Amino acid sequence: MFALQYARRTQTLSGMAPRVPLSGVRRLVPRRPFHRTVMTEEQIKTAKLQRTPHTPNQIATEVPHSKDASMVFDVPSPLWYHRLGPVKDFFGWFSRMQRRRPLTITLATSLTTYLCGDLLAQEIGKEPYDAKRTLRMLLIGTLASIPGYKWFLYLGTHFNYGSTAVSITIKVLIQQFFFAPIFNTYFFGMQAILSGASSSAVIERVKGAVPESVISSAKFWPAVTALNFTVIPAHLRFAFSGVFAVVWQTYLSFLNRKEERIEPMGTMVEEAKVRVDKIVDAVTGDD
Repeated sequence: MFALQYARRTQTLSGMAPRVPLSGVRRLVPRRPFHRTVMTEEQIKTAKLQRTPHTPNQIATEVPHSKDASMVFDVPSPLWYHRLGPVKDFFGWFSRMQRRRPLTITLATSLTTYLCGDLLAQEIGKEPYDAKRTLRMLLIGTLASIPGYKWFLYLGTHFNYGSTAVSITIKVLIQQFFFAPIFNTYFFGMQAILSGASSSAVIERVKGAVPESVISSAKFWPAVTALNFTVIPAHLRFAFSGVFAVVWQTYLSFLNRKEERIEPMGTMVEEAKVRVDKIVDAVTGDD
């Protein structure tokens, strides 16, 4: 604009008509240099995350609005956790699906946990595969999955205090001394009921297995629970505990099988006792 006014004023003073074309004026205005960026946003983010003393690879890239044709960025070579692309994509997909369909993903996760736990327990026990035992585990897991998920959500939104350490400690204690006995009682009781045991055999199963399982739980779950409520997002806590629950369900299934072997068989034993009592009464009556 100033060049146009200057040209018109000069031509007026010299007695010439202003004949400065608009295109000529545009050529007088210098353009800002713009260079297309070669480095993608994902690469820049990776470079920022990888600002470590690792051995860098120098990558030349063009930067917009820069006087230099290119600039050199020190981008470290891909670390091992950046090479796990499929694993990262899977966990990203799982997190999105957990938010969209929490109950469906929770049920699927629970069934996978119980299935793996029972298969491992049967393999460790070195017994012929029992399909009915696996079906019992899957039914128990199906019934417990949604209440377990709701419980983790409830525990995450309650018992939150000013001190993070106090909050985590309270959650661990509640999980250990309230939830664990109730869940273990449900687990072993349902195992006995679905096996066709009598009421007395169910009670004996619970009495024999629950105390031992609660003590073992105190050695395994507190650290997992503390880590879960410290760094894991709320919608992924049940799934995170499911990773460790594979080991725990293996132990519970193995313990349940051990109790099945040593406990009386319920109905058959009661019938045998009744028959023995009848025989004794008959012999006593004859005497």
